[in-house]
Amino acid sequence: MAPRCWRWWHWSAWRRTRPPPAGSTPSFRQQFSTQEQPPQICVVGSGPAGFYTAQHLLKHHPRAHVDIYEKQLVPFGLVRFGVAPDHPEVKSYGAEDHQALEIPGEELPGVFSARAFVGWYNGLPENRELAPDLSCDTAVILGQGNVALDVARILLTPPEHLEKTDITEAALGVLRQSRVKTVWIVGRRGPMQVAFTIKELREMIQLPGTRPILDPADFLGLQDRIKEVPRQRKRLTELLLRTATEKPGVEEAARQALASRTWGLRFFRSPQRVLPSPDGRRVAGIRLAVTRLEGVGEAARAAPTGDTEDLPCGLVLSSVGYKSRPIDPSVPFDPKLGVIPNMEGRVIDVPGLYCSGWVKRGPKGVIATTMTDSFLTGQMLMQDLKAGLLPSGPRPGFAAIEALLSSRGVRPVSFSDWEKLDAEEVSRGKGAGKPREKLLDPQEMLRLLGR
Repeated sequence: MAPRCWRWWHWSAWRRTRPPPAGSTPSFRQQFSTQEQPPQICVVGSGPAGFYTAQHLLKHHPRAHVDIYEKQLVPFGLVRFGVAPDHPEVKSYGAEDHQALEIPGEELPGVFSARAFVGWYNGLPENRELAPDLSCDTAVILGQGNVALDVARILLTPPEHLEKTDITEAALGVLRQSRVKTVWIVGRRGPMQVAFTIKELREMIQLPGTRPILDPADFLGLQDRIKEVPRQRKRLTELLLRTATEKPGVEEAARQALASRTWGLRFFRSPQRVLPSPDGRRVAGIRLAVTRLEGVGEAARAAPTGDTEDLPCGLVLSSVGYKSRPIDPSVPFDPKLGVIPNMEGRVIDVPGLYCSGWVKRGPKGVIATTMTDSFLTGQMLMQDLKAGLLPSGPRPGFAAIEALLSSRGVRPVSFSDWEKLDAEEVSRGKGAGKPREKLLDPQEMLRLLGR
């Protein structure tokens, strides 16, 4: 969608109107009267959920005016900031905050959320000064989803393999000096409950310069239990089982023999306490409660056995989940689930307000899930508009926001301003053979725009 203009302050707006195409065939959008006032629709957030919702609205209403507001100085949300730089084709993150571990020692230096770590190497301005200390030998990642594997892969990938990606130069410099040789990826449950995908696992198994460590004891009796599980889960578990129990072929054995770094999956372990160094100034390990499964399949719960084990490490990254934040007291919010209460995207008890993405359904799914979900929200809005359930009469739209910003002396950043920043990033990356070198400092961005 080529924009007519993009406006933002710390909240930004992208506005576009689309006339109906000439010679179009009868469709849902032609059921709207050309005499009615064009609907003024505001979308907050320029990540995948925001863009897909706007796309659906513009496609199905010939005269809609859609403004997208974004708090960053640059658009595209976690499509820009939440994707591993060596996976530019994968876009799978989209919430504002992370789930806290809520265990003693979580505040120690050397303990970070995976979300902040991902933001750091992807150039999210708020995380640019994270400065993780990678001088330790061992890192522990808590959680066994795709984000956990992304972070492990970045920690263990030879830096020269990342040089042509859009990883920030600052992060690449730190990774070049990294002494991390072992990464443990820890989960509360077992091999049949991991949340990562087979693609991510296969990449980890084949990661240059590394070898996997899996305990065959974790897989006892698994062969019989996987016969009845869904195909995707079966294929994933079979790959884990082969990696844990089968002797590698000659070529793979030779590759693993030369490996200088290792990674492993630790199952049936739940974080209990982050252990400090003797001087109490940083993390030195993590105490894990040994668990057992109650129930079967993906619904099985982890229950403590009473046993614990201490795992030495110098870096702890928490990847136990993402959550959305409340945006305003006038907008309902469920803090336990981290979602806005809604029915198919319609915010409960607030007519005319809708939600999409992870704030609608919780932190699950990838970009294809978000696309389908966002289209559904757009469809609900269009149905309500057609049924006359939304406020009628002329609405000021962005004109009201523009006047408000002007009264406060705020100058929104235009889409042409973003194009200047985009060109600058591409230019800076070109010399190093990278797609771009992301701008990290908001003040530098404003200076480049003559502000």
